[in-house]
Amino acid sequence: MSIWRHAIDLDRINAWNGGTLVEHLGMRVTEVGGDFVRGTMPVDARTRQPFGLLHGGASVAFAESLGSLAGNLCLGPSEMAVGLDINANHVRAVSHGTVTGTARPLHVGRSTQVWEIRVEDEHARLVCIARLTLAVVPREPPRAI
Repeated sequence: MSIWRHAIDLDRINAWNGGTLVEHLGMRVTEVGGDFVRGTMPVDARTRQPFGLLHGGASVAFAESLGSLAGNLCLGPSEMAVGLDINANHVRAVSHGTVTGTARPLHVGRSTQVWEIRVEDEHARLVCIARLTLAVVPREPPRAI
């Protein structure tokens, strides 16, 4: 049974990220299951810190991007999910390759959502574990600047 309220089309989902931080850092959504969203991010010059390791901020941006996408896939067109809080523990260093993140819900409510995002290396070893809290708010049309 699926928790999603949107049709799942990976090409369309990845196109939403055009021109954003998600695209800039090379993140891609690779799979959407009945209750999870999975994606990848390269460990390269865009995502490493000066000592050659995956930057913790890149891991957190990856986790928040996957969790926020998942949260929004659970909502209808009149609502959107926005980040309230994220915490992350970085438990393993990665210097190259690709990391994979998987977002799964802990709570999907009317006004808040809580998502757990596991980021793993190419050997399925835990790199970062994050918990993201989202607020569900009314969707407003974009404002002209």
